[in-house]
Amino acid sequence: MTSSHTLPISIPQGRRFDLACLGRLAVDLYAQQIGSSLEDATSFARYLGGSSANIAFGAARLGLRTAMISRVGDEQMGRFLCEALQREGCDVSQIQTDAQRLTGLVLLGIKDRDTFPLLFYRENCADMALDAAQIDGDFIAQCRALLITGTHLSTPTVQAASVVALAHASRHGLLRVLDIDYRPVLWGLTQPGEGANRYVADAAVTARLQAMLPSFDLLIGTEEEFLIAGGVPGDLMASLRAVRGVTAAAMVVKLGAAGCCYIPGAVPARIDDAPTARGERVEVLNVLGAGDAFAAGLLTGLLRGMDFQAAARQANACGAIVVSRHACSAAMPTMAELEHWFSGSRNPQVDADAQLAHLHRSTVARKPRPSLAVLAFDHRAQFADLAREAGSDESRLPALKQLLVQATAEVETSHALQGRVGVLIDGFYGADALAAATGRGWFVGRPVELPLSRPLQFDQTVSVASQLVAWPAEQVVKCLVYYHPDDTVALRLAQEAQLHTLWEATRASGHELLLELVPPAAQGPHDQADAGRDELVLRSIQRLYNLGFKPEWWKLAPLSPPAWERLAHLIAARDPHCRGVVILGLNQPLDYLAQSFVEARNPIIKGFMVGRTLWAAASLRWLQNQINDETLVHEVAGNFRALVEAWDASRAPTTNAAIHPA
Repeated sequence: MTSSHTLPISIPQGRRFDLACLGRLAVDLYAQQIGSSLEDATSFARYLGGSSANIAFGAARLGLRTAMISRVGDEQMGRFLCEALQREGCDVSQIQTDAQRLTGLVLLGIKDRDTFPLLFYRENCADMALDAAQIDGDFIAQCRALLITGTHLSTPTVQAASVVALAHASRHGLLRVLDIDYRPVLWGLTQPGEGANRYVADAAVTARLQAMLPSFDLLIGTEEEFLIAGGVPGDLMASLRAVRGVTAAAMVVKLGAAGCCYIPGAVPARIDDAPTARGERVEVLNVLGAGDAFAAGLLTGLLRGMDFQAAARQANACGAIVVSRHACSAAMPTMAELEHWFSGSRNPQVDADAQLAHLHRSTVARKPRPSLAVLAFDHRAQFADLAREAGSDESRLPALKQLLVQATAEVETSHALQGRVGVLIDGFYGADALAAATGRGWFVGRPVELPLSRPLQFDQTVSVASQLVAWPAEQVVKCLVYYHPDDTVALRLAQEAQLHTLWEATRASGHELLLELVPPAAQGPHDQADAGRDELVLRSIQRLYNLGFKPEWWKLAPLSPPAWERLAHLIAARDPHCRGVVILGLNQPLDYLAQSFVEARNPIIKGFMVGRTLWAAASLRWLQNQINDETLVHEVAGNFRALVEAWDASRAPTTNAAIHPA
């Protein structure tokens, strides 16, 4: 006898993939103006979308090995979707490319907590041309479960592809799941502008669904979706009995805020008699995507061996977290977020839970940066000084910075630094260089501080948040602050207020934050015996943590080995998800920096970001017309290579601190 809390079927083990999802894969454009109609929206944020894709994305974020079976256009948006899935660890080898059709698109809005307008741009889109002949049975045989959403039963073309995939799944013993995902507009039952309509009774749709239901082992749907599947308008229990009449599949009925219930066998007389997992109480911002998050959480639980109650509890939490956020896919939680959710220490107001928000930023998939070698030339005042010293016009500085990008690229190639190399470049003299460096996979940091300002001021703006709107997402916000915890109260509060402004701006924009902390007197060589300066840096960082700041990166002058150890313990205690610390140069000699690398062996230290030491002398001679472009690039690249080699040597079992620039 099957327990009412377990699936009435077995799920295969030991396969390459846990879950393959077949169905919609499209771009979501969300109106950023909350409370606005679509007609009045003025800007949109772009996310991965489509019900099947959201589920694959969400389950991958929770740690399942997922794969996507769909079709995209051979264009920028199709590539964006594939890259978004890959970043989460989802396999995209079964996504077909369509040379004639465009990737699907949806416009979405948030008018109020009950009104979420949708406008589907899916006329002859790529995923609705999914080719049955390209469905790979050998690939499906490597999966434990196959999920299909209802839209891919709505036309002969996608139904044929779904039938082929289901046949392979049946032959190889996969768990076959249908998320009914009923959108009347996608079945041609409403006007195009009525995408938010969730239910229209239609006998033809019911007949097509019922013809397919016997091919599935598990059905997931809202009350309205089971009404269309069962075909008895206004009577949920009668519709559930009608579904049971054509399939033995277990059913999970989503009840909105009330939670969900499970019907593995006979349909009870009342829905309240079915095993039920209560919903989570949250303030709703956006219901769109909640069902996809629910399915991702439920299937993650079931495929990990949870019973219904445990899996449904996880699924309800996933849905609750997503309804409190702006997007669908990007709002999906990580396992770290769920652990916090169930820890008993979360804030009942989800949007006010700072730890949940921090975990959502810091535990999602991010580009790995295990080691960084960064050429820093974001300086403005120092380059202007060089130009004056050389008697040269400042108009030459943009070209100089482009040559420094060339030097960086040369070392990336010669020392195989792909994934490690980076630059710091300003948007003033370095605008062209910044554009040339962005999009290459480099670490690209960009400053926001007004050079040498104390208290901190932002460069060319008093509203840093409005500035970040125009920055590429990959650019890291770098801020140098001359900070002393014992400054006068007025100065310290002014500094911290500006940091708070920057902190909130980067949390809203999604950019990572690199905080460069320099004690006001720390302009000369660092005396390794100067424990006072080390103590000052440690106190400063501890105070900023006390204020709630958790930057992704810290940039610091060299510390003594004991101070590095103390810093590592502090970061582990206050922000274990910090991406790390990098060493700055302060125009110190190469040999000095090499020795500082040897004394900075703690794993929290991820690399270096050094500037004037590498380019100042050569740049001055170039501005004086003593050397040409090629020589400048050669000399700077030689210094950069030497520092890279010193860093790598410092991580080897035996270390030689001396370095010899080319």
